[in-house]
Amino acid sequence: MQNYENIFSELAEKIKNLIADSKTMENIIEIKNKYLSKKGEFSLLMGKIKEAEDKKAFGEAFNNAKNKIEEVLNEKVKEFEAKKLEAQLKKEEIDITLPGNNIKRGSENPFYKVRKEIEDIFISMGYTVATGPEVDYDKYVFELLNIPKDHPARDMQDTLYIEDDLLLRSHTSSIQAHVMEEANGKPIKIICPGKTYRRDDDDMTHSHQFAQVEGLVIDKNINLGNLKATLELFAQKMFSKDSKVRFRSSFFPFTEPSVEVDISCFNCHGKGCNVCKGTGWIEILGAGMVHPNVLRMSGYDPEVYSGFAFGIGIERVAMLRYGVDDIRRFYQSDIRFIEEFNKKVED
Repeated sequence: MQNYENIFSELAEKIKNLIADSKTMENIIEIKNKYLSKKGEFSLLMGKIKEAEDKKAFGEAFNNAKNKIEEVLNEKVKEFEAKKLEAQLKKEEIDITLPGNNIKRGSENPFYKVRKEIEDIFISMGYTVATGPEVDYDKYVFELLNIPKDHPARDMQDTLYIEDDLLLRSHTSSIQAHVMEEANGKPIKIICPGKTYRRDDDDMTHSHQFAQVEGLVIDKNINLGNLKATLELFAQKMFSKDSKVRFRSSFFPFTEPSVEVDISCFNCHGKGCNVCKGTGWIEILGAGMVHPNVLRMSGYDPEVYSGFAFGIGIERVAMLRYGVDDIRRFYQSDIRFIEEFNKKVED
């Protein structure tokens, strides 16, 4: 039987030597095109199978020779790829002796620091954070809060209407109205943080836009003592461990009785200083017991359920906490101002 391997051996050895002597991947590509492509010199030898007595043996001999060539070729390709990777790694090697790039760390606006801290304090007391739309209906902003149309309490808040019955909320109490409506007479314990909008002067202590965190608790046997204990604990966590609170009678349409809440000055601890204007007390928020009309309109029986509500101005707390002299600084995106608050203020 004819030894068909002799037909391919000479050319196969030539091709393997060419591959071994190749210096670049371009050489390898040229060899593949010239000898191993469909019309390459080595591939064309397969055409002689027509003349072979044993076509099966011829095909096996051809494939064996071709496999050996491809084995050498693949090894050479791996060698070139390894050298290429080595060169790339060497080129991209980091020189650890060079000075690093200084990446300037950003600062968080004190407004958001205070908002998060207030939320964390109340969450630790078992409150849930509730949110609602900034553009809301008159029904939720006023009517369900015991402020009917033409009520004089609207004078300071009736503002920024989108349509006759749609306006930018003037307090986050509107969120409370939504929650009470959806609660179907069940107990509630929430805080409502968010932006509010009012007709107001823009000066050092006032802005037409500001933010509140309002709170609402409704359940059986809730009383004014619960409200005072809650706000006193908040003041101690927010300002000073020895903070006290006092109530002064006030009026809000949605609470009865209503109170203004003062905290003992965290700077002088009640002795009198420039922060508290010598009084030893700082007015910080408004609060009161939920008005029976508000309970009744939202499906609660005021003979069974009672509750308290309070509202805290976030910027007001931040101004006291950090000694900021102008509320407008929180909204001006002045990097120099914001960078002053990188350090955590300790009690």
